[in-house]
Amino acid sequence: MRVEGAVTSLTCRGRDDQFFIGTNKGQMYRSAYATFKEELVAVCHTEAVNDIVFPEGHSDLFVTCSTNDIRVWYTPERLERLRITVPNVTCHAVEVMRDGMVIVSVECRGEQTLQCLALVGQDVQGVKDQGLKAERILLLPAQGKEVRIWNTGEKTQKLREVLKEHRGAVSCIKINKNDKEGVTASLDGTCVIWDLVRYVRKQMILDNTLFKCVCYHPGEYQIITSGTDRKIVYWEVLDGSAIREVQGSLSSSINGLDITSDGASFVTGECVVGAGERRSY
Repeated sequence: MRVEGAVTSLTCRGRDDQFFIGTNKGQMYRSAYATFKEELVAVCHTEAVNDIVFPEGHSDLFVTCSTNDIRVWYTPERLERLRITVPNVTCHAVEVMRDGMVIVSVECRGEQTLQCLALVGQDVQGVKDQGLKAERILLLPAQGKEVRIWNTGEKTQKLREVLKEHRGAVSCIKINKNDKEGVTASLDGTCVIWDLVRYVRKQMILDNTLFKCVCYHPGEYQIITSGTDRKIVYWEVLDGSAIREVQGSLSSSINGLDITSDGASFVTGECVVGAGERRSY
């Protein structure tokens, strides 16, 4: 029998006809005494999940990123379908092109860089980090507190605008469907909603937490945030008021958050991946 990683735990099941094996690579296996053959039954990241996203128009799959790898998961069965391994590299943000052809990740190799991982076919013509559209525009956190807007080509990049409002590092960026509005989350306890036509602040949200993630509700009249206080909060885009609050974790901060296209379910990323139904109030 061969398993991935060092064995860290063993336990018997029921009438002792089966036993389970856990490893330090986040893998759990099942085996029967009669056959002594391993069967992989569960996997997870071995480090904190830094970002999570559903592809545009598809709620059956979602993508997570962490240290050393990016993984694609199948929502109905909660199974891993694809793993992209990049050793000794931490991926801080991930997004999927609207056509589903390319995953784009923001990774750290000493300094923050953008890496495009082509899964099928073509090169990237233009990307918008945390909100990929075909308009050749790229938004990235710069020097921690700033957000820079770039025009990007295949071989050239031109700085269009710098947005300065946060006092702490920017942890997440999302853009709405018409590309005219975006929201940034920061470790300074603020989320800023931006007018991306005039490049000015439209609304600011303040809370007693370090914001790690933000996303738009499918209707785009609300945003959803979470962070070190382990709470998932819905906010009105118009006036920045809090609408509802859900306890997202009992033990660790929430590093990634996304919601399905119908708004019925959301998924959060911590040190492990967990899915939960949206609550109605």
